[in-house]
Amino acid sequence: MKRVLLALFLASSAYAHDFWIEPSTFRPAAGERISVALRLGQHLQSEPVPRIPPLIQRFILKGEKSEMNVVGRPGGDPAGYALVPDASLYWIGYESNAFPVTLDAQKFEHYLRDEGLERIIELRAKRNQSAAEGNERFYRCAKALLGDKSQSGFETPLGFTLELIPRKNPYAVRPGGELPLSLLFRGKPIANVLVVAMNKNEPDKVVRARTDAKGRVTLPLGRSGFWMIKAVHMEPAPPNAGADWESWWASLTFDLAQ
Repeated sequence: MKRVLLALFLASSAYAHDFWIEPSTFRPAAGERISVALRLGQHLQSEPVPRIPPLIQRFILKGEKSEMNVVGRPGGDPAGYALVPDASLYWIGYESNAFPVTLDAQKFEHYLRDEGLERIIELRAKRNQSAAEGNERFYRCAKALLGDKSQSGFETPLGFTLELIPRKNPYAVRPGGELPLSLLFRGKPIANVLVVAMNKNEPDKVVRARTDAKGRVTLPLGRSGFWMIKAVHMEPAPPNAGADWESWWASLTFDLAQ
């Protein structure tokens, strides 16, 4: 069963880039049991992702004072469940092991362009690899923020390899306001990475900006509702990795009140 689920997931991952977390609620009461769904798709049109244990590196619920695993059964959708101890702010975090994927040259270049990875297109050209298929391994680094505007702890990293860090509590932002963020790669700010925000009610109205020299970016949030913010970073894979490239896909979800 695990091998079948893994094969189906890897096949769909080659065509649906985005990956995010959708909890049953973003504002749980103290002691509430929540479900945690994993979603895969584009433009927030999603497919369910079942729980596949071989792909999970970390799957946690973390607050300022506690951390626990998000539990579930193999193949389950939702992929996990957690009991929220109190009414303070919590992160749900999911970090994956490596996924292999291979795309033909045209599809690979299209996806590189779509995700703002033009420097990889240029590097492939310098290496005379533009006509070669894209042989990649990639990692997911997804987060969802539970809580409200009165709580702290939103700025604490979970330690993911690629991680979006809000510099202001998203729940303190009113529709039409701006959310400042930092992007960290291996714990350090990373510059010139495309960061994209989209709202489930208007997924085609995409907000884009690149991180500055300090890894910072500010995005306008034009309306209430479910938001996903994402970023992708790619590098040449190390020798003997079994792939030419490796990438990390960070996402952050929250629900902005009216």
